[in-house]
Amino acid sequence: VPESVKMSGPLDKVKILVLGDSGVGKSCLVHLVCKGDVLRHGGWTVGCTVEVLPFEYKKKGPSRSVFVELWDVGGSAAHQSARSIFYHSFHGLILVHDLTNRKSHSNLSRWLGEVLSESKETTGSSFSQRGTKQSVVADYDPEQFAGESFPILVVGTKQDLISSVREGRRGSGVDEAGADAVNVNCMDRSQFSSGSPQEIILNSFFEKVIEKRYYARGETLQVCLV
Repeated sequence: VPESVKMSGPLDKVKILVLGDSGVGKSCLVHLVCKGDVLRHGGWTVGCTVEVLPFEYKKKGPSRSVFVELWDVGGSAAHQSARSIFYHSFHGLILVHDLTNRKSHSNLSRWLGEVLSESKETTGSSFSQRGTKQSVVADYDPEQFAGESFPILVVGTKQDLISSVREGRRGSGVDEAGADAVNVNCMDRSQFSSGSPQEIILNSFFEKVIEKRYYARGETLQVCLV
């Protein structure tokens, strides 16, 4: 834990949703990022689990500690109707797919459409046709959600199980949302070690999330206690 966390009072925080199909390795990814170790006996996530990572923001102004909350939401289709309770007031999105499963990548646009449609409904927007919620969530539509803007990171897991992969797996609708992308091996504890390409990309994403929430106006960090 950064020394400033121990010495300071209440911390600022950001909420990041971690979404993707069941079995793609979301929990293993979150555990590796937050604990710096491999999760060898993970199970299926029912509902949602939350891990917190103290992050030292140094890009603008003096260094500041921020709690990064990673909300690992279960990906089972059977729980689709109940997931919306976790989608409120988020600041960034990590979309996870399995590099050995092309379908899990193409489904990312549906995950993005699901979370955005729920966000629209909670803010009073009339996304659903005829005023009713649709049982089948549409894929992400750049025009329909033109007013939405938040950082997105696409993570491809199980890199150790493939010999090569087309960079970024282009072709999913999330590409049009301006998402960054990185591929990882969650069975390698050094993936997010200091200075690694994966750590640089992840830290850049965290910085974007923090800036989106606290640096929306001007260069001075806006303190928001929630």
